[in-house]
Amino acid sequence: MKNLLLFLSICFIFNIKAQEKRTIGFYNLENFFDTIDGPNDDAEFLPDGKNAWNGAKYESKITKINQVIDTLGNPILMGFCELENKLVLEDLFNASPSRKDYGIVHKESPDLRGIDVAIAYDKKVLSYISAGIIRFKLYNVENPNTRDILWGKFVHGKDTLVAIVNHWPSRSGGQFASESRRTQAAREAKKFIDSLMRASPKTRIVFMGDLNDYPDNLAPKMISNVLIPQITKASGKFGGTYNYRGEWDVLDHIMVSENFCKGRKFKMEKKSGKIHSPDFIITEYKGDLVPKRNYGSSKHLDGYSDHLPVTIGVIYK
Repeated sequence: MKNLLLFLSICFIFNIKAQEKRTIGFYNLENFFDTIDGPNDDAEFLPDGKNAWNGAKYESKITKINQVIDTLGNPILMGFCELENKLVLEDLFNASPSRKDYGIVHKESPDLRGIDVAIAYDKKVLSYISAGIIRFKLYNVENPNTRDILWGKFVHGKDTLVAIVNHWPSRSGGQFASESRRTQAAREAKKFIDSLMRASPKTRIVFMGDLNDYPDNLAPKMISNVLIPQITKASGKFGGTYNYRGEWDVLDHIMVSENFCKGRKFKMEKKSGKIHSPDFIITEYKGDLVPKRNYGSSKHLDGYSDHLPVTIGVIYK
């Protein structure tokens, strides 16, 4: 009997040690442009442009973004938005030895300024299978082109994970005047999510992005009707990921399929949604504490981003 108990104890300890705890995250990088004149409308972010964006500022931005990622619990996967191209992520990861094993999923979008979304993943944990985009044109607007929704399919052992990264249309013109653009994005995303669930109910889904809407707005609720939100006001000390005129709220979301909360070998850690706000990315502006952004109008503030990053915890073997 003693030998059996000893054997079970050893197995239990081994099982605990075999588990890894890391994160999946999302971060809006706030106008992460290179300094090269591209085919997109990037004139503001060139050395001779309005923002005098040069090599020194670019290198500082890279250092600062890596500093933030270092605080996010060693993500196995991250979604990013507001980056110009794949090159800027390659430069970002090449500057950090801890991210030498990251792979990048990126597709050029038709956005006028060339603003894209991307996925980075740890190749030691996740194996890349495939990727694609959801492309759609906006109705009744002067420029119908908008940012693609990007998805990537990965496996860990026998478990499949589909990551969906979004950067929905802005609130330009006001929340209500622009709402139909975001509900259009939500419809396209939901159609894809529904198709995944029908085709393979066991597939784990993590949906993330800057939705330019708060959790109780119509468009995010279209997604939260089928996925489980993980980022709320209570997820961070300030009550949000973005500060608008002194008020904090959640613009940056992570939602997951129900089956990602279950299982033994690869699952989301319960109640792990977090808005990260280390002191170094917070500053004071007009008496309010806000994210330390990189630019204020055309003034270079040498900051990080106007958004805070978000993560969920992941447990895997």
